[in-house]
Amino acid sequence: MKSLSDILYQCRIQEVIGSINTTVEHIAMDSREVKPKGLFIEIKGTQVDGHDYIAKAIEKGATAIVVEELPAEMLEGVVIVQVKNSAEALGYISANFYDHPSKELKVVGITGTNGKTTCATLLFDLFQKLGKKCGLLSTVRNRIGNDILDATHTTPNAIAINALMREMLNQGCTHCFMEVSSHALDQHRVTGLQFAGGVYTNISHDHLDYHKTFNEYIKAKKRLFDLLPEGAFAMVNSDDKHAESMVAITKAKVHTYGLKTMSNYKGKVLESSLDGLHLNFNSTELYSPIIGGFNASNLLAVYGVSQELGMDQIETLTAMSTLGAVDGRFQHFTTPGNITAVVDYAHTPDALENVLKTIKTIRTGNEKLITVVGCGGDRDTSKRPLMAKIGSHYSTQLVLTSDNPRSEEPMTIINDMKAGLDPVELAKTMIMEDRREAIKMA
Repeated sequence: MKSLSDILYQCRIQEVIGSINTTVEHIAMDSREVKPKGLFIEIKGTQVDGHDYIAKAIEKGATAIVVEELPAEMLEGVVIVQVKNSAEALGYISANFYDHPSKELKVVGITGTNGKTTCATLLFDLFQKLGKKCGLLSTVRNRIGNDILDATHTTPNAIAINALMREMLNQGCTHCFMEVSSHALDQHRVTGLQFAGGVYTNISHDHLDYHKTFNEYIKAKKRLFDLLPEGAFAMVNSDDKHAESMVAITKAKVHTYGLKTMSNYKGKVLESSLDGLHLNFNSTELYSPIIGGFNASNLLAVYGVSQELGMDQIETLTAMSTLGAVDGRFQHFTTPGNITAVVDYAHTPDALENVLKTIKTIRTGNEKLITVVGCGGDRDTSKRPLMAKIGSHYSTQLVLTSDNPRSEEPMTIINDMKAGLDPVELAKTMIMEDRREAIKMA
């Protein structure tokens, strides 16, 4: 139970109708989840407007409402708080309601187009091996120590984040590693959080269906580093040309990592094979069973973060040599017939090219390379022909298939991909809409 006046701290309040000295026992941004003596925060989404659900929230027992626009009719017995930006207010409200759990945890946020899940998960696994109980918020799954929780978004909503972090503290966690998507930054899902550090992996073609321009996409990513307080660290990939602009106005101490450029944490790939990576990090060699040159960059970021969080160098490198691949990220399986299958989440042109380039470097040259790929529905359509083009360029044979079409027709997406292929490339391309059948065919 909290006083409404305390919960509203830092919200940009425009007007209040009623008394903010009332108490609140529950907060919700979904009218279906409102409980008696609850506070309902309306959010203007991309598909729906929370203003449309105020009446339902009151029916469910809401005694206070946060809105951007005052309702046409005043609501008797309900406190109405008008704010400048309800999504931003939700971040502060959530942090206030759960007593700012991020201030008690060491929270590290990872942003970038590719590598977020790998870096966040490897950091979680590493720190667990180093004896720290940790939390993880990621695309694949959320975790509190050994407990695994379902994940529905790359970055949950602000209420869920703060509730999860409070539970992490209740269960003895000291660190939390979380993916921070561009959508989450743009929608204020991490507003009100205090980060100990931020990691920038890279940026490439993605989510232009939402951000509209590449510049807006960059600006969204940059917000993580704008949010970092003094005393935090910003770990950025110096091999990426946008690294410097990401931290242009950050208050955090900037550290760089890179395989190709001068950096605070310098890495080199000594050998790459299906058995793993032989690496040199800041003049110290280590072996990792994780495959792929692009993963060398992810491992280097993880190493850099560990050092900025005060971990022992030798213990860290020893533990890192035992870390395995993240589910769905360059996982490979070999059949008795000596066929190797590689599974990767690659959903951008850059990520797909990284995976196929890595396979090319570890092939002997005599094997066929058959690539099965699709593109998600209701997402940036301009990357579809590029994905097909890259798949064809590196492959003996290409199979175009469905991949989470959402509200679109799968064949519409496949045809968009197919449009990027010339006649020669089309000759080595097969279409199989059913993904399971496409994999069996390959």
